[in-house]
Amino acid sequence: MQWLSTLFIAISLLFLIGCEDYDSLDYDLMHAIESNTGQNKDALLLPYSHELDSIPQDPLNPLNASKVALGKFLFHESALAMHAKMEEGMYTYSCASCHHAKAGFSSGNKQGIGDGGIGFGLAGEERKSNWLYYEEDSLDVQPIRTPTILNVAYQTNLLWNGQFGATGVNENTQDAWAYGTPKAVNHLGFEGTETQAIAGLDVHRLGVEKDMLLNYQDYIPMFDVAFQDVPFEERYTTQTIGLAIAAYERTVVASGAPFQHWLRGDLGALTEAQKNGALIFFGKGNCYTCHNGPALNSMEFHALGMDDMSGSNVFMHGMDENTKKGRGGFTQNPQDDYKFKVPQLYNLADTRFYGHGGSFESVRDVIFYKNRGVKQNAEVPDAQLSEHFTQLLLTIEEVDQLTDFILNGLYDDNLERYVPNALPSGMCFPNNDPISKLDLDCE
Repeated sequence: MQWLSTLFIAISLLFLIGCEDYDSLDYDLMHAIESNTGQNKDALLLPYSHELDSIPQDPLNPLNASKVALGKFLFHESALAMHAKMEEGMYTYSCASCHHAKAGFSSGNKQGIGDGGIGFGLAGEERKSNWLYYEEDSLDVQPIRTPTILNVAYQTNLLWNGQFGATGVNENTQDAWAYGTPKAVNHLGFEGTETQAIAGLDVHRLGVEKDMLLNYQDYIPMFDVAFQDVPFEERYTTQTIGLAIAAYERTVVASGAPFQHWLRGDLGALTEAQKNGALIFFGKGNCYTCHNGPALNSMEFHALGMDDMSGSNVFMHGMDENTKKGRGGFTQNPQDDYKFKVPQLYNLADTRFYGHGGSFESVRDVIFYKNRGVKQNAEVPDAQLSEHFTQLLLTIEEVDQLTDFILNGLYDDNLERYVPNALPSGMCFPNNDPISKLDLDCE
């Protein structure tokens, strides 16, 4: 009977150890997720980047490892900057100039600069406009805060106004897909990630010529494998470049964040404060109402009365009326005016500006703003404000806990795994101008 006693003690110890790991906060958080979202916590899991079958994808651009590998290079490739306004800008920038890992795949500045930008700093914060680009419209600068490509696979339509993508919320917006504008790319029928990648090449003065690819022989076989089903004469084009870039972008997911580890069963991945913050997120704060799914975003558009792009750290002042009106500027439906798409929430600690106009400089400021429920922007009519823009009545401690969860619990500290070690062209990236080369210690 001695062995029975020993077995009982061993089982009891295992049970106690398990109970210590699985505390009441974990139970409370799981219950809050399931009761308030109506889904099991596993519905919030992000796949690993190599799990291509688990990543949302456009049926017209199926993912494969060869296409993703090609897109990873092309996204960072400075050699694509072949349509710069000035000779000094040729081959000096890339998609990654405005969407780089050190800024959470957003821009290190309030506004992203492609053509006409110089410098990088440590995390893109020192990128400035080249004085040679002084003429109006010569500088390729975005009039609105640069969205991240992180977790972009969980958006059917892209940009703050959702204008890119033929499916999803844009299925009945064909009248807004004006020929002669970037929105016309929607007529190709792709989802937002693919549409934006194709349209963005022309918008940001990037492109390809077969002769360029021949100069860097590694690219030719990569295109041939990634697009073996595409006729030879159509294989090396702006469209295939965009599709490869989009395939890569879909695999850039924050699967290494502590909250993701917690969802997978590592209960110690989140601190007690972060678990309390998550409880507020999925409970009292009602954050989950708009920020849901694996990326904690949605394809909804809301007017929160935030200011437009202005003030310091702005390279070009003034947003046009359509940009100011957000979704309404695209659809031309007054009911959509001043509404902007709900963003994803991972790796916000990597950026320094928040809101479509970059009018906040910390996540805590944004939470305080939403907690108070008073608009910044006098141009936004009260009647347009979202029904969700109301006082949250969070205490200072609760604001701190929610901030901790968003800043640290949703922070993947190894986004560099999505960055190539070198490019087939041998050029520096994300920027290839002389000052950036010094900043990046790149020969």
